[in-house]
Amino acid sequence: MPEIYLSNRFKKAYRKLPEQLQKKVNKAMRLLAEDVRYPSLRTKPVQGASGIYEARVDRGCRMTYERLPGDALLLRVVGEHDQVLRNP
Repeated sequence: MPEIYLSNRFKKAYRKLPEQLQKKVNKAMRLLAEDVRYPSLRTKPVQGASGIYEARVDRGCRMTYERLPGDALLLRVVGEHDQVLRNP
């Protein structure tokens, strides 16, 4: 099970989310820690951003992450789909 680290940018964006969406993000983080290929996350590489991946939180929300050496993930940012992918 990978260890999860949160960037300061991720923490700041997370705090701005409504409580209901924060709960969905928490669930997505748990699933990501269990299996980065969990089907509902629909993880895939972000086009044009080498080494960065996106994971689905819900229909309109995404979070990005990168794999670190060893068994660790750095969550980079979370929020509205288009905004997150504009600057992953």
